[in-house]
Amino acid sequence: MNEQDPLFSSHNRLENELFKPLADRMRPRSLDEFFGQSHLLGQRGPLRAAIEGGHVHSMIFWGPPGTGKTTLARLLAQTSNTPFESISAVLSGVKEIRAAIEQAQQYQRNAGQRMVLFVDEVHRFNKAQQDAFLPHIEDGTIFFIGATTENPSFELNNALLSRVRVYVLKALSEQDILHVIERTLTDSTRGLGGKSWEFPDELRLQLAKSVDGDARRALNFLEMLADLVGEDTTVTVQSSLLNDVISGGARRFDKYGEAFYDQMSALHKSVRGSDPDAALYWLACMLEGGCDPQYVARRVVRMASEDVGNADPRALSLALNAWDVQQRLGSPEGELALAQVLVYLASVPKSNAVYVAYQQAVQDAKTYGSLPVPLHLRNAPTQLMKTLDYGKNYRYAHDEAHGFAAEENYLPEPLTGRVYYQPTDRGLEKKISERLQFLRSLKRQ
Repeated sequence: MNEQDPLFSSHNRLENELFKPLADRMRPRSLDEFFGQSHLLGQRGPLRAAIEGGHVHSMIFWGPPGTGKTTLARLLAQTSNTPFESISAVLSGVKEIRAAIEQAQQYQRNAGQRMVLFVDEVHRFNKAQQDAFLPHIEDGTIFFIGATTENPSFELNNALLSRVRVYVLKALSEQDILHVIERTLTDSTRGLGGKSWEFPDELRLQLAKSVDGDARRALNFLEMLADLVGEDTTVTVQSSLLNDVISGGARRFDKYGEAFYDQMSALHKSVRGSDPDAALYWLACMLEGGCDPQYVARRVVRMASEDVGNADPRALSLALNAWDVQQRLGSPEGELALAQVLVYLASVPKSNAVYVAYQQAVQDAKTYGSLPVPLHLRNAPTQLMKTLDYGKNYRYAHDEAHGFAAEENYLPEPLTGRVYYQPTDRGLEKKISERLQFLRSLKRQ
């Protein structure tokens, strides 16, 4: 759809290119200009089929910043000749939602068309605001397209999720970013091709690595480079110049950029490495930098399960309690509970035995598929099932010595004898290990 079409709002009409940020000027206008997301846009990708066929449906784009969520929404509207309006959950409230819905209803009355309503940062809307879209998705007033950097399972209502399809976008690869850089430096209409760039390959790769798969940040860095060289028509990019740009922009454009993920990684590894002081420092850095405490709370629960595990099962309950305190008290009071549980997690014995065992079990489930449940483990609520030997010869563990049927097998035949869980000798898991060794000795006897 041509952006000059009156179906587009005045907010989205073509503005003077000279005054647009580089990242906006270089926004892909077709699939040929789009890099990344091959799992969605490949020859058999679900989004490619929708875009090329002009088939719009309500959906959520979930992925890191700078991966093309807004662009894909615009391309869908453009190719389907559908009116497009966007709002941001960061800047909008009930008033803006109501105005957008009224505009969609006007399109429907006047032109008989549904409107694409794109909601950026949709996870920032609360439950009531998210619920406001439901009847209009249901009655066909809008195609709802939301974009989020947060896990929809945690941040979006189940009622909304049940009415949309979720597409997961991935961070762009270094090669994708290099393509974006090359196109920008050679495009004389929208990009920086008006200058002659001497930009060595190794420095381009350094720039691509520094943006952590975020095309928008790469374009922002390029724009900063162009600003620094001013009116020079021939630009030689040196390592010192590039480092000045990269080091100065780590937190400039998006608080959930590379520095954010590096700090979260440092926090997680400090807990895993039993360093409560480092864990407190990285927690303080993240919260002072504007990180959502709820995001930290979810990651803390993951740490309790993945890295402490059965060495101290209390850790998981304490992590959930801290999350609950944060939700009840809010900031800054609730953040002390996060600090408390992080110190605890960093101080207690660690075990990832359950994590490793589960990954191995998942791999076997993928490799072997749905193996049949052994007959003796199946329930037999009907006479027919009993006739077919369902539940036959099953041994009830509570009636056996030590509450353990030593000769019973609970795995499908191809996996008989498989051992996934190997408990450590740390914390409570040492007791678990001793118990399992005793039971295995009974099996051997």
